[in-house]
Amino acid sequence: MSERAFENLVGDALDLLPEELMHAMSNVVILVRPHNDDDPTILGLYSGVALTERTTEYSGFLPDTIEIYREPLLAMCDSIPQLRREVAVTVLHEVGHHFGISDEWLHANGWG
Repeated sequence: MSERAFENLVGDALDLLPEELMHAMSNVVILVRPHNDDDPTILGLYSGVALTERTTEYSGFLPDTIEIYREPLLAMCDSIPQLRREVAVTVLHEVGHHFGISDEWLHANGWG
């Protein structure tokens, strides 16, 4: 799959978010990377200060990042429908972290 087609899958996953959540996202950028250098097996990574942890002193920070890793997602999927589902789960999982939702809750509710 081309990089552009994969990026479109990430965009499709973001389209699944309710409009209210999209508008509530703040100071975050979503990036597609080949893989994580420290752990090439992970599918995505949120780095930053979750919305629930931000205080009135939160200003002047660089944007949080949500990184989606193309190579491990492609490697784990046998079909386009499976890839579409795994990309959606990964994107929504990392967006959940931006909103302060824990790994435990995400996994328990099918977003892990």
